[in-house]
Amino acid sequence: MRVFLYFIGKPKDPNLNAAAEEYLKRCRIYSRIEAREIRPDRIDPWLKHPAATKILLDPAGKQMDSAAFAALVGKAEQESRDLVFLIGGHDGAPPGWKQKPGLVLSLSAMTWPHELARVMLAEQIYRAFAILRGHPYPR
Repeated sequence: MRVFLYFIGKPKDPNLNAAAEEYLKRCRIYSRIEAREIRPDRIDPWLKHPAATKILLDPAGKQMDSAAFAALVGKAEQESRDLVFLIGGHDGAPPGWKQKPGLVLSLSAMTWPHELARVMLAEQIYRAFAILRGHPYPR
């Protein structure tokens, strides 16, 4: 299983970028993981990863706790299915992307800067791996 985090917009805050990278580094113990900026007019993650489990982050999406999120990650691992996450830019996801197949997930009902959302998502992915392996981190 591989994990892809795609985000729209340039990461500008060096502190938040470092925090996100720290969690991604921790995740790499458990899985291959890649994070990168995309331009919606040049790449469509749904077409690039047709067999992957696709998750679009949006404040209006489904909310789940860390245990349920870990179960989602665990299911993808068991099925050897890649996970693709997409975080929209300042204006959210591109028009029409919410209607594409996949899960629309909310980190919170509140709106967060997309750079902070990357940190929160990376931490939750790391937390999911730790939960699945019985690591003491989630306590």
